[in-house]
Amino acid sequence: MNRRPARRRIAVAATTTAVLAAGTFALGAGIAGADAGSKGGQHAKPVTKAQVLGLFDRWNAALQTGDPKKVADLYAKDAVLLPTVSDRIRTDRAGIVDYFEHFLQNKPQGTKIESVVNVLDRDTVIDTGVYEFELTDHGTGAKSTVKARYTYAYEKQPNGKWLIVNHHSSKMPQG
Repeated sequence: MNRRPARRRIAVAATTTAVLAAGTFALGAGIAGADAGSKGGQHAKPVTKAQVLGLFDRWNAALQTGDPKKVADLYAKDAVLLPTVSDRIRTDRAGIVDYFEHFLQNKPQGTKIESVVNVLDRDTVIDTGVYEFELTDHGTGAKSTVKARYTYAYEKQPNGKWLIVNHHSSKMPQG
C-alpha cells in the first residue's frame, strides 16, 4: 500500500487552508483599516483638549447669531438634546430648531465654569462640566443667571467636522 499520494493530498490541503486563512485575515484587516480611515484616517492627529473646548465656543457663538438653524447645524442628524429649560427630549432637527427658537429669545450668553474632557478615540469626545447662562427676559429686559450641569458628546463626521450627537443640560440643584 502506497501512502505517498495520501500524504501529498494532506500537505496540499493543509497548504491551501493556510493560504485561505491568511487571505481571509488580510481581507479582514484591510476592511477594518478602511473603516478606521473613513472617519479621519489612521494617521489623523488626535484631538486636543483645547480643540474640544473650542467646540463649545463655536456653539456659544452660534447662539449669539440668534438663528436657531445655525445652532441646529452644529448637531448631528440623529442627535439627542435634553435641554435645560424644556421638559421635552429633542431627537431630530425640527425639535432642536424648535427648542432654540424659544431659548434664543432670552439672548443667552454662556460661560463655562468647569470642564472635564474625555477623548474616547480620534472621532469621539465628551465634554462634561458646569456652565452658566446670562439670560435677558424678552418681555421685561430683566437679566438672570442660570447655572447648569452639561454633557456634550461630539463625533467627528466623515467630512472632518465635529458635531454634537448628545447634549444634556440640567439646572444645578440647590444645595
